[in-house]
Amino acid sequence: MENTKWYVLRAVSGQEKKVKQYIEREIVNNKFEDVFAQVLTPTEKVYQVRKSRDGKTKKIAIERNFFPGYVMIQANLDDSRSGEVIYMLKNIPGVLGFLDADRNGPNEKPKPMRDTEVNRILGRMEESDINDIPLETEYSQGEQVKVMDGPFSGFTGIVKEVLAERKKLNVMVTIFGRTTPIELNYVQVQKMS
Repeated sequence: MENTKWYVLRAVSGQEKKVKQYIEREIVNNKFEDVFAQVLTPTEKVYQVRKSRDGKTKKIAIERNFFPGYVMIQANLDDSRSGEVIYMLKNIPGVLGFLDADRNGPNEKPKPMRDTEVNRILGRMEESDINDIPLETEYSQGEQVKVMDGPFSGFTGIVKEVLAERKKLNVMVTIFGRTTPIELNYVQVQKMS
């Protein structure tokens, strides 16, 4: 689609998905399909390690907004119908307005995002889908952790080295009275409280 640019709508935090659904429905109802290319909420997948009721641990993938309160749209707002489109977007339930547009007055035209910002956000979303899912928890050297999965499940140890690029840890675990280094994935350990 030609002449489209990315814009950011401010939305009530926690209602981003609902706002996205409203926008998509209104695009169809008002026959604005030729104006919009995409509507998205910037999210990434993360793992959480949780204990189930029977005491076993399991890894749960959840989707998390990394820009809560924002919805991105790719649209041509230089179109002859841009006034109608902007009015429609501002009046969707949960939408607070365009980012930066209302500062200079209510009739100020929305400002598009810079290409570098768009590429950074879209790259982060794509990276989340392609790479191993990142954990919400970050680990540091010298921290005590409990092994939750694998042959050393139940053991505790001290983080000797964090291999962030590989999403692994070198952990010193005491086995039969001897301290032994083992390499574990982030999802195999849990921080000790």
